[in-house]
Amino acid sequence: MTRKLLLPLLLAAGLAALPAAHAADDAWVLRFGAHVVDPKSDNGRLAGLKTSIDSDVKPSISLEYLITPNWGVDVLGALPFKHEVKLAGQKAATTKQLPPTLGVNYHFLPDAKVSPFVGVGLNYTRFFDSKGRGLLDGARVKIDDSWGAAAHAGLDVQLAPKWIFTADVRWIDIESDVRVNGARVGKAKVDPWVYGLSFGYRF
Repeated sequence: MTRKLLLPLLLAAGLAALPAAHAADDAWVLRFGAHVVDPKSDNGRLAGLKTSIDSDVKPSISLEYLITPNWGVDVLGALPFKHEVKLAGQKAATTKQLPPTLGVNYHFLPDAKVSPFVGVGLNYTRFFDSKGRGLLDGARVKIDDSWGAAAHAGLDVQLAPKWIFTADVRWIDIESDVRVNGARVGKAKVDPWVYGLSFGYRF
């Protein structure tokens, strides 16, 4: 079974395993903030050259549905992130990406002022507006979209009965084939850590 089929099935199984919902516990949390997508330091090789991808920060939004006080399902979105790609230390391309992520979270202390949580999920990253620069100036660059697993952890801090402050971190599995002028030149291994701060409103 391919990874593209396995990951959605695993997430579906996790959702099905959640406890039954209780109407009195249902709640939504809408969060606004900013996240940094920080690719790992070794991003593989393209055309035989060591590849590096820089970080970017953008405003973000997430919506979490609390099935029970402990269990929640959330989706993360953001404005497009822009990254510079270097080959052997030289600028070679730029690209933009959107990485919506769906996950299941477990909140350890939902009634406490400070509540840690962990989660797992599924990420889809769409790359677009990829352009050759520097070494590849004028070349047609295409980066394939990616499906991958995601892990999530963070802290909710209650500021008021309806307001919370959240600090969180995610690890996302992002690996994509790269093509230059139609020819595959390798796989970019992005696998970023994603750090975020946000304010949330519970309703």
